[in-house]
Amino acid sequence: MKNTSIEIAPLSKADYDFWLMLWQDYLNFYETSLPMSTIDTTWRNLINNDVATYGTGAWKDDILVGFTHVVIHLTTWSSTACCYLQDLYVNESVRGKGIGRVLIEAVYNFADEKGCNHVYWKTQESNADARQLYDKVASLTDMVQYRKNL
Repeated sequence: MKNTSIEIAPLSKADYDFWLMLWQDYLNFYETSLPMSTIDTTWRNLINNDVATYGTGAWKDDILVGFTHVVIHLTTWSSTACCYLQDLYVNESVRGKGIGRVLIEAVYNFADEKGCNHVYWKTQESNADARQLYDKVASLTDMVQYRKNL
């Protein structure tokens, strides 16, 4: 899929170094860090076709400038699976150029190909820039998330 000079394609083993730089930027954005063992597991899952976790990248001039990570999973509310857009990141230097929208549309297409009934994601309430885009490409729900870390 191409949009102007943006190429969208699944992540592959060769993309690790580029992905890792963006992944670290993404974690920094959310003011968090993860152990390298978790990062390595995440990467292995993203490129393992036997795991229902998938990574897609956005390239501009052969440089990875954004990514999505999605998880396809069953739901008790439908006979078909749904798609959780767990992570979406676009490098700060290219934000506002439509790359986020192209990545989300690629997720929509991917989920449709996988037979999913919907795509959903969450973001911080204060993430105003991203929410401007999200308000244009999806519907805000009234659900509230609760969590108990184990």
